[in-house]
Amino acid sequence: MVHRLVVSYGQPEDPAAFDAYYRDTHVPLATTMPGLVRYTIGSPQAMDPSQSVPYLVAELDFESEQEMGAAFTSSEGKAAAGDVANFATGGATMTHYEVDEVHASR
Repeated sequence: MVHRLVVSYGQPEDPAAFDAYYRDTHVPLATTMPGLVRYTIGSPQAMDPSQSVPYLVAELDFESEQEMGAAFTSSEGKAAAGDVANFATGGATMTHYEVDEVHASR
């Protein structure tokens, strides 16, 4: 079963600087973490315009919670985690969970 880490980044002080740093520096660091099987990002949009949304959401998938834990105790994981303070001026919230796939009926 897949274990997913979700990182929600708040509105940065300088969006262009955030985007450039994230793309050119942070992503290359994060993708070296051992056990990472999938890494996706997106800019969410609220279904209800009165609700606030994160500036960017990243989803990192691992084979298990243990694999995720091992990734973050590795030198690569420590480097990626430590790098967040260098660009996330709007803050970052990290949550994780076991993915339970639900199939839609047809």
